[in-house]
Amino acid sequence: MHDDVQALWQPSPERIADANLTRFIRFINDRHNLHIEDYPALHKFSVSRIEDFWSALWEFCGIRASGELNPVVDDASKMPGAQWFAQTKLNFAQNLLRYKDDRIALISRDETDTRRHWSYAELHDEVAAIAHFLRKHGVQAGDRVAAFMPNIGETVIAMLACTSIGAIFSSCSPDFGVSGVLDRFGQITPKILICTDGYRYGGKEFSSLSKMREVLPQLPSVEQLLVVGYLQHTPDLSEFKNAHLWNAQLATESDPLQFAMLPFAHPLYIMYSSGTTGVPKCIVHSAGGTLIQHLKELILHTDLKRDDHLFYYTTCGWMMWNWMVSSLAVGATVVLFDGSPSHPSPKVLWDLVDSERISIFGTSAKWISASEKAEIHPIQSHKLWQLRTILSTGSPLSDESFDYVYRDVKAKVLLASISGGTDIVSCFALGNPLLPVYRGELQCRGLGMKVEILDDDGNALSQGKGELACTRAFPSMPVAFWNDPNGEKYRAAYFEKFPNIWCHGDHAELTEHQGLIIHGRSDATLNPGGVRIGTAEIYRQVEKLSEVLESLAVGQNWQDDVRVVLFVRLREGLTLDAELIQRIKTTIRRDTTPRHVPAVIVQVPELPRTRSGKITELAVRNVIHGLPVKNTEALANPEVLAHFANLPQLQT
Repeated sequence: MHDDVQALWQPSPERIADANLTRFIRFINDRHNLHIEDYPALHKFSVSRIEDFWSALWEFCGIRASGELNPVVDDASKMPGAQWFAQTKLNFAQNLLRYKDDRIALISRDETDTRRHWSYAELHDEVAAIAHFLRKHGVQAGDRVAAFMPNIGETVIAMLACTSIGAIFSSCSPDFGVSGVLDRFGQITPKILICTDGYRYGGKEFSSLSKMREVLPQLPSVEQLLVVGYLQHTPDLSEFKNAHLWNAQLATESDPLQFAMLPFAHPLYIMYSSGTTGVPKCIVHSAGGTLIQHLKELILHTDLKRDDHLFYYTTCGWMMWNWMVSSLAVGATVVLFDGSPSHPSPKVLWDLVDSERISIFGTSAKWISASEKAEIHPIQSHKLWQLRTILSTGSPLSDESFDYVYRDVKAKVLLASISGGTDIVSCFALGNPLLPVYRGELQCRGLGMKVEILDDDGNALSQGKGELACTRAFPSMPVAFWNDPNGEKYRAAYFEKFPNIWCHGDHAELTEHQGLIIHGRSDATLNPGGVRIGTAEIYRQVEKLSEVLESLAVGQNWQDDVRVVLFVRLREGLTLDAELIQRIKTTIRRDTTPRHVPAVIVQVPELPRTRSGKITELAVRNVIHGLPVKNTEALANPEVLAHFANLPQLQT
């Protein structure tokens, strides 16, 4: 629990009055003759009167659909298996393409400073052309379309074309190796594969077609290959069978765009678990559940409006891409960026905020920390005039990163640390335009999400650390895992610990402000002497030190107990010596407990991370115990695991 109760930011009366959430509270009060005056009362209403809340949200967000809203849910205590809005039909793409005007829908930027944009009218026309191509080649509702694509406008167009038909869209970023692609797309047997000829990262160009030469012979389900000329305007496709150029399809006469009206629970996306403990799980998300959950989070929690320019630094293999593109339903402008966030300089994303007038800027906690370590002070070097909200996710945001944003980025900005996951394609805890921001805390639990912190016996805690859980069903729960006919893998993933309760795998606590602190993944929790410690508690302390760029802690089985081992990556040119080891230990002991102090500290040149940028503690834990790491394809840099093998420091 944080002793420092001084808020870092308070919403102004003008911001509160102008917030979508304020309008929604009035909407609820008028509709149900209530007197809700603040967020805690609204949240209580949303989890105690579940049907009233979700049906009101549906109407407030103007979801396009046919059929009856009632029953909203058959049984919200049934997890998994609750049926939502069973009498309605809708189309996801139709809801994202509700505007068809000259306002800018998409801006696509890359490392070469190339800028392309699409108005809502142009977006509609290009989606129609690609949907025509898909239909012509036999794509129907329920078929899978796979995209091996960078984060560019064509990826959004492909998704909308696919989902207009009711086909299931699945994407991964082009930096995956051949076996990583096959581990994912091989499980879902796509009919169409869409890719670019290549991509850029860090000033270098990489071919995607060379990977396709190896992938396609092992993906016999693929009937057509659709290629976007990204590095070259007209790449040579002569060696590929049934290959088509994207631009040729845009030039073809196409039918008007049609939207297949399908059940609320019809599959929309197949997404993948990070896969660091085996072949990735294929998580199936519904069109209706994804839509209503994203609109709730974007309109109410993020306060997104039509005039906003929203950006998230993400690849097409991370759920934040799916979340970001749902902003089209609000009519906002989505800014896409493909490339390295530090090329040609670590200021590149701050430059983007200014040049594209970004008002809502999303990134990872690690990137904010890296920006501070690089001694970037946007408050001095950039204008950031339109910027009013910064979103952070991927891992817990440290106290020091909160300080950095308000000191060195912008004082009058809502910093929202948010937390959820691919598993729910959304969030359990989010930002809030009506609430203050406290150091180290996520502002609130999401509306309609009955999030509780449970002890080892499944009892709800009002204070103290425990398992982050959701004790009532919500619409964006997966409808299934692919190739899991009896639902065994699905139940094992979330419901094994406590029956009928979603256990998310995060170690967390509620604060006195009813915010949340995430202490790391509960599967990476350390247990020295039988006491549970979240790894994020250690990282918060270690990464205060200017010498330490980042760190990773694991538990090593040692003499019938577990000891904490800490790996640190230091600034270039620095070496871990006795004095720095002592300062690390002193800092941890002073600000946490003696049990948090690592028994061993080791310097490494790099830490292993997943392709969405998260450090992977489990892989390191396996390596130091001599166990195999089952799926190194899930890692962006599997070669660094060699730094953790057979370390003499861990033998004594």
